[in-house]
Amino acid sequence: MRSKGFEGMTCSVAGVMGTLGDRWGALLMRDLFLGLKRYDDFRRSSGITNATLTDRLKSLEGQGLIERQLYQTRPDRYEYVLTEKGRDIGLVLLAMMQVGNKWNLAELQGPPLLMVDGQSGHRVSVALVDDTTGAVVSPRNVQVELGPGADELTEWRSAARLYDRQSAKSAEPEK
Repeated sequence: MRSKGFEGMTCSVAGVMGTLGDRWGALLMRDLFLGLKRYDDFRRSSGITNATLTDRLKSLEGQGLIERQLYQTRPDRYEYVLTEKGRDIGLVLLAMMQVGNKWNLAELQGPPLLMVDGQSGHRVSVALVDDTTGAVVSPRNVQVELGPGADELTEWRSAARLYDRQSAKSAEPEK
């Protein structure tokens, strides 16, 4: 059973989570990024039931993350491909993979998948980059500011963090 959605919530994280739907939606997106396209392959990869798989594929299609493409007639059979919006979710999945590899919750001998540059073959990682300088920024140094889409609840939710930041700035010695 699915939980209540995030409609009306002013939050980018909630929006992405709502678009994915649930854990099955996230795992289907993982499979699509790994190159799986067909219904039976999704079933084999995840062990998901037919009813749940059909529902999640329709949901991901309805959210604009995937589209169906006919690959056979008589009977009609479709494969599923990522849309541009769907490919954008790749960053979220790569970050989750990176954290999962670090945490090793399954206590594996090592990461099940590694991220590599498709041209050089060198290992890569998800990183935060300064938009102006291109320099890598530590997650510990990232701060959140209110954007133009913030509503009252977002302002309230962020107030403690913003207050801490302003207090830290006012406590800095004058230069």
